[in-house]
Amino acid sequence: MMFIALIVIYGIVISFLYNIFASIALIIISVVGLIYTIVMMNEMSSDTNRYISDLSYRIHRGEQETLLEMPIGVMILNDQNVIEWTNPFLTKYFKDENILGKRIEDVDHDLQQLIMKYGESDEFHTVTWRDHKFTMLVQSEYNSVYLLDITRYANLEERYEDEQISVGQIFLDNYDEITQSMTDQEISNLSNYVTNELATWSKKYGMYLKQIDDDHFFLLAYAKSLAAIENDKFNILDIVRESTSKQNFPLTLSIGISYGEDDLNSLADQAQSNLDLALGRGGDQVVVKSLDGTARFYGGKTNPMEKRTRVRARMISQALNELMGDADQIFVQGHTRPDMDSLGACMGIRRIAQMNNKKCWIVLDKEQVHSDIQRLLEAAKKYPEISDAIITPSEALSKVTDNSLLIMVDHSKPSISISTDLYNRMTQKVVIIDHHRRGEEFPENPMLVYIEPYASSTCELITEMFEYQPHEEEPINRIEATAMLTGIFIDTQSFSMRTGTRTFDAASYLRSAGADSTEMQQLMKENIDNYLQRNHLISMVEFFHKDMALIVGEDDRVYDPVTAAQACDSLLTMSGVDASFIITKRADGQIGVSARSTGSINVQIIMERMGGGGHLSSGATQLKDKSIAEVKQLLLETIDYIDDNE
Repeated sequence: MMFIALIVIYGIVISFLYNIFASIALIIISVVGLIYTIVMMNEMSSDTNRYISDLSYRIHRGEQETLLEMPIGVMILNDQNVIEWTNPFLTKYFKDENILGKRIEDVDHDLQQLIMKYGESDEFHTVTWRDHKFTMLVQSEYNSVYLLDITRYANLEERYEDEQISVGQIFLDNYDEITQSMTDQEISNLSNYVTNELATWSKKYGMYLKQIDDDHFFLLAYAKSLAAIENDKFNILDIVRESTSKQNFPLTLSIGISYGEDDLNSLADQAQSNLDLALGRGGDQVVVKSLDGTARFYGGKTNPMEKRTRVRARMISQALNELMGDADQIFVQGHTRPDMDSLGACMGIRRIAQMNNKKCWIVLDKEQVHSDIQRLLEAAKKYPEISDAIITPSEALSKVTDNSLLIMVDHSKPSISISTDLYNRMTQKVVIIDHHRRGEEFPENPMLVYIEPYASSTCELITEMFEYQPHEEEPINRIEATAMLTGIFIDTQSFSMRTGTRTFDAASYLRSAGADSTEMQQLMKENIDNYLQRNHLISMVEFFHKDMALIVGEDDRVYDPVTAAQACDSLLTMSGVDASFIITKRADGQIGVSARSTGSINVQIIMERMGGGGHLSSGATQLKDKSIAEVKQLLLETIDYIDDNE
């Protein structure tokens, strides 16, 4: 406006120089225009002020209405935690009680605790207050609390989670063996009893049960039902086992359950895998696992029962012969720091390969062997065909081809194989022969799996295979028979643990094949240092839980793992000791834990929870980056946890 005014004044001055009448006319027009502009600008300013005033009023009124009507609870406190104001939405949760001017702790202690808990956080938190779910925000700088009621949505989410589908497979472990000697009436009565028990159990927890075969059932359940039966520790296992045992027909169940996936086909496949895992661990137990989660184990409190037929051994032997026939060469390896059962099993597999006219290499790290294995290797030098077949892991990697076959004996965890590199090279050509209970870590696609937890040792399983081999070749020689019988002898603790009729059958065969008891004693001899170490460890024994013994080695002293395990075995010979544990420092810097029991206490579960594994009566684990004292505390806490949750 000022610029225009200057231009007008300048124009009027110029016009006076040329024409006075034009100048007067220009002045009149300028004055009229100026008056009109001022009037219009005043009106515009007035309209703007009225608009802003009206908008401010509506905004202020909207704020007030929002605070009063919005479905979010608002509370304002002063610095002394006195309630200064709440909106009507929040007031109704106090049942319209007059709470203004009162301290929050006097009005509602639970809410005060929540405000204190989240007072320093700027984030939203889901809380439960007065039987409702809320999203809560505390703004300490303004002494304000905001509560959004999400009970309805929380209930919907909870219902969604509860109604997630779980798929299960139930298998009667030893149904075929038990019913072989039963009459038709007895079989019918047993089947009816088991079916009725399972139907009652499934109905109690709202599950769907369908019998597929005489010894196989299919299960569908909601997630809430799965949670309920997990809380109950799957007591159906104990019910069926105890009831059938009283009838002299001890029947056990194995169950595999999967969850957490929308694809029913994937759930069904995972349920079958879980059932296979339960059976591989000896049966009489449950494995619950999602597709990408960690398995949870229940049951497994009893020793697996020995089978009454050799049909499975014959079928496995024939399948192994076919796989060997298709391979150009065979590699066999045991676990790290092999024991006599591991190396004896390797020798047995080498002999079976020779019976099938195949070259077999025994993979062994001779730098990581105990004194008994060293003595066996010295004795094997008298047999060049055996000693020449023992090669190092690096030699094995240089010899392997795409058509080779790898046999893992006395273990099923690739991470504890003598050569993990060899396993990684041959993941598609793997056979597993083991007598330990199967763990979560397992080869993805093994060609053949022979895991029998009821067996005393891997040497027992392999000895049974000799009967089904071609007999053109000479039978096993004296050193092979001696090594395998020594493996059985040590794993059964002189035939006092985990022995069945087939154990003695295998031992009898090996003895007849030339196993030398005198040489066995020579192999099992320990040197004076190990003997003194073992006695020193036993002298430090301490007792807890009335029936458990524990040895804790020194922080600054390394003990041989075999010597430590022998000391742990010795504790079981003491009166009143049902389980024994030993914690020692190993040469590799890790802390080793060995566990043994008479069978009344499942030490496998304890060791698995600490990252290891084993048998019901024998287990072990190794822990990194922990002290002896920390491992001892962890062991005691694990035992207490398992006792409390059984």
